[in-house]
Amino acid sequence: MVILKTDREIKTMKKAGQIAARALQLAGKSIKPGISTLEIDLIIQKYIESQGAKPSFLGYGDFPNSSCISVNNVVIHGIPSKNAVLKNGDIVSVDVGAFFEGFHGDTAFTFACGAIAPEARALLDTTYESLFEGIKMAVVGNRVGDISNAIQRYVEARSYSVVRDFVGHGVGAKLHEDPSVPNFGAPGRGVRLQAGMTIAIEPMINAGTYEVNILPDEWTTVTADGKLSAHFEHSVAITPDGPVILTLP
Repeated sequence: MVILKTDREIKTMKKAGQIAARALQLAGKSIKPGISTLEIDLIIQKYIESQGAKPSFLGYGDFPNSSCISVNNVVIHGIPSKNAVLKNGDIVSVDVGAFFEGFHGDTAFTFACGAIAPEARALLDTTYESLFEGIKMAVVGNRVGDISNAIQRYVEARSYSVVRDFVGHGVGAKLHEDPSVPNFGAPGRGVRLQAGMTIAIEPMINAGTYEVNILPDEWTTVTADGKLSAHFEHSVAITPDGPVILTLP
């Protein structure tokens, strides 16, 4: 069931989203060769808690950390570790959620660690741009499939692939709400968008096949062919005046 939010609730969600976005900014500034993903995670947790919020991911489904940090061929749900030390040329996807005054903000960004290869930069740029192609379609009267198709067309026109096994989602008092928001599909299909809906749009885009594998830890999800993957995400409110991004710092 899709839960519509009041204007007041959307304002609160924007506060949660800003906390998550600022934590993500701090994470990005910390990324450099030699830092561990656990050190980055602790920076995120400390900031979120300093704002009177809670990390959305910590303990969610028994997830052990405050953020998901996924490096290179890890698509999503990378578990931060002191043994995972970044090196020059890595691409680092950081997914952050903050729970504040009863609502979640959920956002992600893929950062470059030092100097990255042109092929990696092109993947990051395409994935980031596809996020905004999807957001442009998040307007009253459209359907979820219009968002999905805009992302898919943009990405596949540039010879990348869209992950099928994981999708975006509604967000609000729960981290994951209805509706599901795939990054692939036909236009004009799916739930019709209404004012008051809040959704997390999050393209997960691979350089090779769209197929993925989940590692034995039951969280870490990697590309099936070992090629790079990128992930960007914003929480967005559907309003009569168009989409409003809730996860800006």
